[in-house]
Amino acid sequence: MDASPERNNKTFCMSEYDELKRVILCQPQYMSIREVINETQEYFKDEGIHIEIALEQHGKFVKTLQDHGIEVILLPYHKKYPEQVFTRDVGFTLGQTIFVAKMATDVREGEEDVLKQWLEDEEISYFNLVEERIEGGDVIIDRDTIYVGLSNRTSQGAVEQLQRLLNQFNVIAIPFKEKYLHLDCIFNVVSPEVALIYPRALTKKDIDFFASRYELIEVSEDEQFQLGTNVLSIGNKTVLSLPVNTKVNKQLRNRGFQIIEVDISEIIKSGGSFRCCTLPILRRG
Repeated sequence: MDASPERNNKTFCMSEYDELKRVILCQPQYMSIREVINETQEYFKDEGIHIEIALEQHGKFVKTLQDHGIEVILLPYHKKYPEQVFTRDVGFTLGQTIFVAKMATDVREGEEDVLKQWLEDEEISYFNLVEERIEGGDVIIDRDTIYVGLSNRTSQGAVEQLQRLLNQFNVIAIPFKEKYLHLDCIFNVVSPEVALIYPRALTKKDIDFFASRYELIEVSEDEQFQLGTNVLSIGNKTVLSLPVNTKVNKQLRNRGFQIIEVDISEIIKSGGSFRCCTLPILRRG
């Protein structure tokens, strides 16, 4: 498949850190821990999620993006999809192609159809990854390299399928401890030179591999639980991060990043933060 960088005005992404122009979100209107599917939800299952607070925080998040000149698309929410706020998992954009993922759990199955309906209404073509189980939280793009986390959400078969489809890219499988759900909960590329990492979840081989490519900022166990790696880069070394992750934010600032602190603490109770809540469809290098 040709995903070469021939650009249009609707869709284009070749990294996690180029200037963000268009992004898909979904309000947490029916967000709930209905069926525990990760460690964070297990911790908060008895406390639950306060929808009014989650909606208010999400609204501030959306406004922050808009204030930085980013077009925010809000997908329609549905009561039967309690995890819909995490739009990143439903797909990913590579070159001009939006790949629609195949969700791994029953509680999330069907979210893809909402995305596909919007894409069809907008007359945006997409590639439906129906053969193998894959979720967008496991896909991290850095130019001609695609890191794909191997978890209980994304299979080795999906890695092989992507490599067949994208023969001009280097698709690299990254195994990690399954309790951490998605690759973006333990690793994230924030610039061509810098990446965030939680080493305890990865093999020494892969840590050394990442260290050969990036200056690594190690995230502590406490800040990993608060999804310290799961920041959102919006371009020009500007990153959205949680105020509570003070160590991560300080280390990024020390390296010349501008940190925009937004509180979405109610939403992270369900196991996802800024990157999980956003599906970029247009970035400009």
